[in-house]
Amino acid sequence: MPPTVAAREVHERVAALPDALRAAALAWLRPENELALTLAPYDGGPDSRRATNGHDTFVPLHGVPYLLKDLFDVAGVPTRAGSTFVEQVRPTSGDSAIVVRLRALGAALAGKTHLVEFASGLTGENPHYGDCPHPHFSNRLSGGSSSGSAALVAAGVVPLAIGTDTGGSVRVPAAWCGLYGFRLTPGNELIRDAFPLAPTMDTAGWFTANATDMLTTWQVLSCRAAACGSQAGASTGATSNKLSQTPRGCYLPGRSLLPSIDPEVDAACEQAAAQFAPHADAATESSLLSSWQNAIDAYLTIGMSEAYAVHRDWLAPYREHYDPVVWQRFTDAGHYPPEKIAAARATLQQIRQTFAQFFSHYDFFILPSVPTAAPTKVECTAELRRGILALTAPASLGGLPCLSVPVPLTAGLSAGLQIILPVADSPVVPWILAGTRHA
Repeated sequence: MPPTVAAREVHERVAALPDALRAAALAWLRPENELALTLAPYDGGPDSRRATNGHDTFVPLHGVPYLLKDLFDVAGVPTRAGSTFVEQVRPTSGDSAIVVRLRALGAALAGKTHLVEFASGLTGENPHYGDCPHPHFSNRLSGGSSSGSAALVAAGVVPLAIGTDTGGSVRVPAAWCGLYGFRLTPGNELIRDAFPLAPTMDTAGWFTANATDMLTTWQVLSCRAAACGSQAGASTGATSNKLSQTPRGCYLPGRSLLPSIDPEVDAACEQAAAQFAPHADAATESSLLSSWQNAIDAYLTIGMSEAYAVHRDWLAPYREHYDPVVWQRFTDAGHYPPEKIAAARATLQQIRQTFAQFFSHYDFFILPSVPTAAPTKVECTAELRRGILALTAPASLGGLPCLSVPVPLTAGLSAGLQIILPVADSPVVPWILAGTRHA
């Protein structure tokens, strides 16, 4: 589309959203005339090329409008992180690295998206801006914490949106909204300047509606970011060489970790995983499950103690401005004894060592991303949170990248698979995506 038409189309799609979805998902929308300018063709014309020092340079995301989770900074736009006060205590100094990177790739920032307050949640609930509804099932929630980003891609507003994933905040909404998602690794250049939840496990990520768009985005974001990834990925010794043979992987059904998983979700995910890999053998299953025994508590201990460190100075003076649930989580973490935190970090190291051993023999590992289909508000319980973390915490503690692929359920609902990888630029990604396109 010409830039003016494309900018108008984005605004019209936003205007057509149900009021509750628009309010809960969209934090800021770039004015139409400004968006048209950012979508304008480069000197090389509309063929995704621009002139650089007299040469044509390929711009792979030329003219693609995208949305950005409101944990990343944009010059001149407040970063609220799903809260009502953080802009008063944390100024926005300029564009985050991921904004700079996407601009260089030709993408145009169309707006910012709401999230669970301070990214501390997995179901898309926010008392300040509204719980984010599923775009196709208004009585259900989209998932979080990257709720707005996932919901607006699933609603067809834009083809690409940026999120983050600490304990599943890309993987969970991708599954529930029927999207493809990708989670990078902690510590890479695209997450370092985002508003943190728990830096040990925070990662950048993104959503697309289809495998082709995921492949394009992965090719231009993950390969560069992988060089700045966590030690967890580097420790596996895996490489990003092209595949010389069919990659080796295995999967575990959700019931192996979570006996209470919804049977339909478990069966659908097992069937989808079987097209890529066999069930893990008994020794591999035993080794992984043994190392994950304390994963949920380790994740919560490390994650919330690091969140407390971020929020320590704000919890008392801004108490009435916090979501009470989030405030209580962070405050409670301030009372964790040192030995509890030390034990959690020992579990983290054990999990990373077990994954390193696994990836010395295998190229990928598959688990379901969620234990149920998208929940209603009343189903968003502490038990559901722990059920989700039973599936997502191992990769989070492992510091590992994940590709999320949707798994259809009955009546238009969806679940998802998380393909856990040793490195973000693994050649397993295009292999899996090709398989999903042909499924």
